[in-house]
Amino acid sequence: METNMASPVERKPEWLKVKLPGGDNFKDIKQNLRSKKLFTVCEEAGCPNIGECWSKKTATVMILGDTCTRACKFCDVKTGNPKGFINHNEIEDTANMVGIMGLKYVVITSVDRDDLPDYGAGHFANVVSKIHEVHPDVIVEVLIPDFLGLEDHMHTLAKSNPFVIAQNIETVKRLTHPVRDRRASYETTLKALEFYKKNYPHITTKTSLMVGLGETFAEIKETLSDLREVGCDIVTFGQYLRPTLRHLKIERYYTPAEFEELKSISYAMGFKFVASGPLVRSSYKAYDYLDHLRAQGVQL
Repeated sequence: METNMASPVERKPEWLKVKLPGGDNFKDIKQNLRSKKLFTVCEEAGCPNIGECWSKKTATVMILGDTCTRACKFCDVKTGNPKGFINHNEIEDTANMVGIMGLKYVVITSVDRDDLPDYGAGHFANVVSKIHEVHPDVIVEVLIPDFLGLEDHMHTLAKSNPFVIAQNIETVKRLTHPVRDRRASYETTLKALEFYKKNYPHITTKTSLMVGLGETFAEIKETLSDLREVGCDIVTFGQYLRPTLRHLKIERYYTPAEFEELKSISYAMGFKFVASGPLVRSSYKAYDYLDHLRAQGVQL
């Protein structure tokens, strides 16, 4: 299927409309978090899948503050210079949040911190290690910065032994700039994924692509081939949604059938697990990978 001509986008299609999250479990968790002044990325980013994920006892937590040193054109996170500040209470707070929410699977992510000597790798590792210490049965996935591809810092993170390491390639090679900040690169993400798989083969590697930015199916296939070449295990696809008029415009909306085709293509290329759909985000259905492994008889 090569029908990827850009078309004017006026309104969201029906398949992007979702019900507001609700239910006693959702409300109880939210009230408990607020009473302790704890927040999840799920809430802050207005994720449409929050109700489903929380009901499955999974959530995403952002560490290293709310100010990113990079300025990707698809992202609405605040950009600036935190000037080396780290809230070390995040280590304990994140472990507490896991307990309060009764999580079985937690995704730890962060802004980019190019202002720190180790780009935040040490703090990341400390958070993961604390969760392992306090909640040894909880599965930890990390969605990390590229740490500029510096191996010492990547070792620091990997030695904390998360179950999954994700570093998002975001888009196809041709569109990397202007989609991503100039300090991020297609090649650095590939090298990072290759590094983790080569040096820590027991850790699952993962990445994510947004679609609807003007890429073609041929370019997506090329990206998938590059990802398989470096041993990437998991890939997710989701529709790019424009946060504000200051951000990149949506070139077109992919249909649910096209997302299914991307999933079929990816599995045929050898990926271990694929999540693909209009509302899929990089951490969405992370827990489904565990079900996939259990179905194959893998002991966790």
